Amino acid sequence: MIPAIQHSVFLYLVLSCLYPSHAAQGCLNKQKVLTVIRQMQQFLKGQETHFTDGIRTMKAKLSALQISVTKLTADQPSEINECASNPCQNGGLCVDAVNQYTCTCINSWMGRHCQYSGQTEWSDLSFSRKPHCAEVERTQHCSCDAGFHMSGSNENSVCQDVNECEVFQLEGIARLCMYNCINIPGSYRCTCPPAYKLLNDGRSCSDVDECATLQHNCTAGETCINTGGGFQCVNPQCPEPRGNISYVKTSPFQCERHPCPMNSKSCHHAAKTISFHYLSLPSKLKTPVTLFRMATAAAPGRPGPDNLRFGIIGKNNQGQFVVQRSDRQTGELILVQPLKGPCTVEVDVDMSEYRDRTFQSKHVSKVTLFISANGF
Repeated sequence: MIPAIQHSVFLYLVLSCLYPSHAAQGCLNKQKVLTVIRQMQQFLKGQETHFTDGIRTMKAKLSALQISVTKLTADQPSEINECASNPCQNGGLCVDAVNQYTCTCINSWMGRHCQYSGQTEWSDLSFSRKPHCAEVERTQHCSCDAGFHMSGSNENSVCQDVNECEVFQLEGIARLCMYNCINIPGSYRCTCPPAYKLLNDGRSCSDVDECATLQHNCTAGETCINTGGGFQCVNPQCPEPRGNISYVKTSPFQCERHPCPMNSKSCHHAAKTISFHYLSLPSKLKTPVTLFRMATAAAPGRPGPDNLRFGIIGKNNQGQFVVQRSDRQTGELILVQPLKGPCTVEVDVDMSEYRDRTFQSKHVSKVTLFISANGF
């Protein structure tokens, strides 16, 4: 095939011979001109075919490259929150890392019975790694990442994980976590018991108020009481009628006695009002602490009592409570011994009103304490 530059020269000569103004001697004859034209047509056709094949090949290569890149992206492992599916059984706490997790038992809640359902846990190798070494002035210097310490000889040194949870459990050192500390490679993680949430400081736990967030299952006739690590559904009832003593419920937490017959001394000495009170306390609360106050108020137009007497009805729960007067019209229920949870403790306090040394009426406060399993 004649090269492209030669075809261009021939084409120029042909065009020059076609126009009289450009006629010159040495012009090609008709036969040669037709030959050149046919050659140019064949050349252009070949170039067009070659160009089309090149475009088709380039498209095929781009499509193959796109498929390869898409497959590579799909096959590349992504970071997954392994704890999202709750892999730990029997109440174990799941601690997530990069595409792996570990399950930890909470001894104070479930004992040592939680099991692992996953295969990816922290291995011993995760808690050791090679140091970063560099030669400075013909001397090798090695260092470890934060959360690791150097161990071994200079030739065989290795960076071992620092167990912050053990270090900060030593006497005289503040605890890292309010509840539970889990050592992880190079660091640690704090966890909270069920029904508690970890605060933004990463160490403190706060109780989840199931009543406020409507995460309870109390019925329409019950009242939800939030407790440490859970909730209680309560619906206090008035005492059953006894003789001519009967009560009516005037509010969800208040019962009032029906009017007594004039000649019924037992009815007049029965509690005029019975109120119900519910308190949530942490385990082993530092004592003494005031839990509840009782006070009296005179009805409009009637003189109030000039003397009040307070007492604990029935057993005093092994001396865990005392009642004392805080001022002339108020008495206090005081916890004097720590209560270890989880447990529920009930104590009834009565307040008797006197005027001119004559008994007027009595009011009973039934206090229920929900003690959580945790000290926070």
